[in-house]
Amino acid sequence: MATDKLKELKATLAKMAELEKSIALELAKELAALPGKYGFNTVQDFIKAVKSSAKGRAKGAAPRKPGGKRRARAVITAETKAQVKSLAQAGKTGAEIAKAAGISLPSVQNIKKELGLVKARK
Repeated sequence: MATDKLKELKATLAKMAELEKSIALELAKELAALPGKYGFNTVQDFIKAVKSSAKGRAKGAAPRKPGGKRRARAVITAETKAQVKSLAQAGKTGAEIAKAAGISLPSVQNIKKELGLVKARK
């Protein structure tokens, strides 16, 4: 009884090793075909493209424009708020105010909300 089970186990292990070998060969073939599938002539060109596309990006982050730099964080001062208020009262759009004040549109919206210059939502 036990010897039969040991023989069956040996046969199963041999079959499993055979399957692992065939899977490894199949994966190697698929990996070798990847560069051609995506239009690259050599594996080195493909690897270079993959590395350069992932360089410096955080997980889930949108790709930056070439040569693009991150904008410095604006410091919102009392003068900035006064400038936003006067431009808003002059009828300028949020985008125009942001450009003139050198701050982001969300900052303009936050300042306008803080100063009570926006209508309450219904």
